Amino acid sequence: MKTALLAAAVDPSLGGVLIRGEKGTAKSTVVRALRELLPPLRAVTGCPYHCDPDRPAGLCDHCRTENRPEAVTVTVPLIELPLGATEDRLVGTLDIEHALTAGVRRFEPGLLAEANRGILYVDEVNLLEDHLVDLLLDAATSGENVVEREGISLRHPARFILVGTMNPEEGELRPQFLDRFGLCVTVRGLTETDERVEVIRRRTSFEADPGRFLRQWQQEDLRLRELVVAARKRISRLDASTQLLNDAVRIASEAGVAGHRADLALVKAARAFAALLERETIDRELLFEAARFVLPHRFDGRLLRSPEEADAEIDALLERLRSDDGLRKDAPAAGSADRRTAADADEVDEEALESMQIPGGAAAGSILLPILKKKSSPMTTRRKSGAR
Repeated sequence: MKTALLAAAVDPSLGGVLIRGEKGTAKSTVVRALRELLPPLRAVTGCPYHCDPDRPAGLCDHCRTENRPEAVTVTVPLIELPLGATEDRLVGTLDIEHALTAGVRRFEPGLLAEANRGILYVDEVNLLEDHLVDLLLDAATSGENVVEREGISLRHPARFILVGTMNPEEGELRPQFLDRFGLCVTVRGLTETDERVEVIRRRTSFEADPGRFLRQWQQEDLRLRELVVAARKRISRLDASTQLLNDAVRIASEAGVAGHRADLALVKAARAFAALLERETIDRELLFEAARFVLPHRFDGRLLRSPEEADAEIDALLERLRSDDGLRKDAPAAGSADRRTAADADEVDEEALESMQIPGGAAAGSILLPILKKKSSPMTTRRKSGAR
């Protein structure tokens, strides 16, 4: 789950993250905590779209008319889409009252505008009305919102990190919507006694003194924020080779997924992993790891399979591809991708790493754990607990 969210933070164009899991597994808590890992924004003062004054090409129509728009530093917006939201609240609407009183038609921005350059979070996304899910995913993929209301045709930027959470017990998303999410992970509650005890300790510690608890973890948050900032700068320098593109197509084809979204998501996810791992190139092992996030929700006609079944099928698929001479040639051996961070990995308690791995994404998450745990946090050092 951490890996998927960090990858989406580095490259929001991945198309969003779908987190599936039973109730009470801290899905919403982790999503809300993601905002603390993102750097503050420079935004045009008063702009409802949080336009970046340093990127003239991305300014909205109103900000373009300003000669030198004033800027202010703001916290990354975290917008939650309620299940009862209307289409007008999501995409925006015409301000009828202003039109009647002033005789001028004025557009009232919606939640997609408020989420621009931030995070748009949908809890219980599987219960959201289908047409709203469609509009939401269209904007997340294209990076803009197109509004046509009462003779008004308007476009505005809508680039955000989309995160949806759901409990499969309450029903699945329709297949056409599942495919639109770039990455998917499944989480479950902890089963080890010491891990569950650690959850209790941390929760009671927070409730007793929230300020002290936040200060205790502040350095860890800052370190992860620096990691995301550096990866965002690095990712533009990472190009996928022709061989890597061929491998991505082969993986998606062998998995039998429909359409071309999986091909693109594989490449983008592998590139985000490479940026987070401070790589200069994108190797095939990262592409194989990306498959564990990109494929589980795309198996045609088998959407209700368990995470273990999906993982087993992906494992078998990747093993077949590794044994293929065309893919194996010049490919690094399994695990060699992590040797470049061996010095970091030496600092990590192996027992803690194993306990941190999450069903449905453990193998993929392992490539980032040496960096995510590079500096032991205070409570982890004392108790060697793998908090998720």
